[in-house]
Amino acid sequence: MRVDLKSVEETAKELYIRALKRLPPDIKQGFDALAKRESNAGAKRVLGTMIANIKVAEDTDNLLCQDTGIPVYNVWIGRGVEVDGVALKEAIRAGCARSTRENCFRSSIVHPTTRVNEQTSCGRGIPVINLDFTAAPGTLVIEMVPKGSGSENNSWLKMAIPADGIDAIKVFVVDCVLQAGGMTCPPTIVGVGVGGTADLCMHLAKIAATRPLGSNCEDAEGAKLERALSEAVNVLGVGPQGLGGDSTAFAVHVETAATHITMNPVAVNMQCHSARRARATIRATGVEYGH
Repeated sequence: MRVDLKSVEETAKELYIRALKRLPPDIKQGFDALAKRESNAGAKRVLGTMIANIKVAEDTDNLLCQDTGIPVYNVWIGRGVEVDGVALKEAIRAGCARSTRENCFRSSIVHPTTRVNEQTSCGRGIPVINLDFTAAPGTLVIEMVPKGSGSENNSWLKMAIPADGIDAIKVFVVDCVLQAGGMTCPPTIVGVGVGGTADLCMHLAKIAATRPLGSNCEDAEGAKLERALSEAVNVLGVGPQGLGGDSTAFAVHVETAATHITMNPVAVNMQCHSARRARATIRATGVEYGH
């Protein structure tokens, strides 16, 4: 399959709009599950308000949140797919800019020192475009994640001492959740990266934070750590919007990588309750949208 770059541009534009307006089904189910388990009356009311906000936004075709985030596009190129990589990234960037101009939503992207806003949701190095490959033949998959600053500001990296073992990882994650408090607009998805290099570890945490609810780490030890940490953070009492309760996080997700014998990096990246994302699969027969 040879990729139609005009189709890529249009898809990148549409995905940004869909992600900002339609919450994925797994997150809605996560809200329902938390509301059923929540024992704090005030927290139940807060969760109810959040659930109502989601319905109002979708019923009126409005944004789920005023923060349009930092646009992140994850791309998987399948076997047998022919595409000019440079042109592919240019098409995604063009689609990102068009989504903002044509739909008149806020551009949240500014230059880091001048703070100049191009009003396109684009800038130097933005949108973030992550390229990878998949064994699926004849497919190009694009996922769009608008990462809000409330969650992205709560990011941490610790170069843990290997001798301190898994307890150092657990303590660090719990401390991060407590430090974030209500600033991440909980309930959150707490993404944890363990291993690799410093930069890979942070990337793993981002992958973990934006994974669908109900998915598990493919590493058995990582999955075990997910279960332990998910229980631990929900007894902290932070609760929805930091106002107290049982529902601090939908889940803790973990991603792991091998690392050096003398180091053990651990990173935390959080996703807010409006865990927005949208996905499309491009084939020779057309484009299929989903989450």
